[in-house]
Amino acid sequence: MPSGRRGNFPVGTPVLDAARSLGVYIESVCGGRGICGRCQVVVAEGRFAKHGITSSADHLAAFTDTEARYRAKRILADDRRLSCSAKVTGDIVIDIPQDVQTQRQVVRKRAENRRIERDPAIRLHFVQVEEPDMEQPLGDLDRLLAALKSEWQLDHLQIDTWLYPKIQSILRKGHWEATAAVHTRDGISTLIGLWPGFHDQFYGLAFDIGSTTIACHLSDMMSGRTIASSGTSNPQIRFGEDLMSRVSYVMMNPGGEEQLTKTVRDAVRTLIEKVCTDAAISRHDILDSVFVGNPVMHHLLLGIDPTELGGAPFALAVSGALDFPARELDLDLHPGARTYMLPCIAGHVGADAAAVTLAEAPHKEEDYTLVVDVGTNAEIMLGNKQRVVAASSPTGPAFEGAEISCGQRAAPGAIERVRIDPVTLEPRIKVVGVDEWSDDPAFARHVEAVGVTGVCGSGIIEVVGEMFLAGLIDEDGVLQGAMAEKSDRVISDGRTFSYILWRDRVELKITQTDIRSIQLAKAALYAGIRLLMDKLAISQIRKIKLAGAFGSYIDPKYAILIGLIPDCDLTKVSGVGNAAGTGARMALLNRGHRLEIENLVRRIEKIETALEPKFQEHFVNAMAFPNKVDAFPNLAQAVELPVRKQTTSGDADGRPARRRRRSRPTA
Repeated sequence: MPSGRRGNFPVGTPVLDAARSLGVYIESVCGGRGICGRCQVVVAEGRFAKHGITSSADHLAAFTDTEARYRAKRILADDRRLSCSAKVTGDIVIDIPQDVQTQRQVVRKRAENRRIERDPAIRLHFVQVEEPDMEQPLGDLDRLLAALKSEWQLDHLQIDTWLYPKIQSILRKGHWEATAAVHTRDGISTLIGLWPGFHDQFYGLAFDIGSTTIACHLSDMMSGRTIASSGTSNPQIRFGEDLMSRVSYVMMNPGGEEQLTKTVRDAVRTLIEKVCTDAAISRHDILDSVFVGNPVMHHLLLGIDPTELGGAPFALAVSGALDFPARELDLDLHPGARTYMLPCIAGHVGADAAAVTLAEAPHKEEDYTLVVDVGTNAEIMLGNKQRVVAASSPTGPAFEGAEISCGQRAAPGAIERVRIDPVTLEPRIKVVGVDEWSDDPAFARHVEAVGVTGVCGSGIIEVVGEMFLAGLIDEDGVLQGAMAEKSDRVISDGRTFSYILWRDRVELKITQTDIRSIQLAKAALYAGIRLLMDKLAISQIRKIKLAGAFGSYIDPKYAILIGLIPDCDLTKVSGVGNAAGTGARMALLNRGHRLEIENLVRRIEKIETALEPKFQEHFVNAMAFPNKVDAFPNLAQAVELPVRKQTTSGDADGRPARRRRRSRPTA
């Protein structure tokens, strides 16, 4: 982990050798002599139902003399081993810590350029306080409150208890001048911070806690500017790549939720330190924070056992918006800092979906607008000014590289773009970290730095789409063995066939099983969308917005081509970036947006796909490329589609559906 690569090895194989044979690069500058310490790994303990194994530190050979020498001279934490020395003796899950990863996942969740009107829930107020008087024996706090009422019309203030022992020293240090930080929520104002003299700076954090990645944005609350952003892989991946695997881990390992909660909070604290260092500020100047995440991440961040989310009726422990002191999450911010968590929409449609809805506002559109946040669990919102419906769809981790034989997360060296010549069946690729395509003479020189290591989500979408257009797979997803006569890239692979996408130091091939994994994932998403269309009694969508890091890097043409989303005018399909992060920043900077989403969530109609009788029908039809029964006229205007097989479904007059033939897409 976090790459998710798996394999079987003889007892006694060094972890470093096992990792490298799987294409997982662990740096070892010293050549495995136990000197550099760059190859450190951590053993994930517990029962991992998804993998069908129990992992334990005891399943590595005993601590070696080499490791002991390194620990004596350098730093080697108690839970870490040197992978060059540690040898496999049983089933094990290995986590590569973030600080030693050299080819880290690219976290594509930047702060989108969005103008957000500033109206924060916390405001600063400078006051001059009357000095103590023998004739008016009011306490220092009482005179501070009187000044706030007189100068700022702040009445009936509540006081955060951490301030009681600090007030006198602060007022005297400021010579009876002070700046107060006041938090307001539902008409209740609370004094949460106090500085001596004049103070005009404080900061806020917006977090998007995804199942795969965590993104953090630091904002200057006085100007509204985002001054630093950072992201990381969610280290919970070691407990399971998808949400249900993590819920299963908790079910099978008593106290497992505490491990998962500690893991995500540690990652949050690390990101806070990173953005504060980048912006050259103190973390104790942070007064506000906003968190969004799917229901499982939401619960685990709060320390809530997510077991009830693992089965019907998918009951949330808490669904409404939350506002509480940040110290309850052990974030080590300003002692009076606050945390706000957006409301969850339903058991599988969380606060991240609420944030996406806030940012992209389908409830303000005239035309029916579809917003899809594509991830391990896709959230779907569809509607307009009159009505909004929402659902989630279990797409699984296939689009993020897991369950694909050559799949990986987006990192330098991952194939992210693919084109296949329909005549020769020869591919062209583009990889993360290299600007040139593989047919560019400069590609070979520049790719040396990163290698070609696997295929990430956007590349998986494109290679499947290109294979369909080139006739390598038919509309049912069957890889055509007859193509072996045309190209040596089509090879027999047992009872099925595979397509060799890349030949070099590492051979990357797309197998029949890979195609099936993509079909299952895209069919689940499409079926969820069709259910929402059924609820609104519509047959066409006018506008589609693809949110999330993955959604933003998908070429809309290929998303429609494989049937991930319904047919739509390609000019009306767009990637909207990290919309969940944008929604979190909107809630951070403007308390009006908090009220807006809280009211909107009560209006959104939640559809539970698992309980809908037509889901299976839509799912089966969506297994085909792009779909067994639905027409794609807009797509047919843009690409030359293979002739569709005859089906019993067709046009209204009974004729089989036909496709127009147009020019192929180009790079």
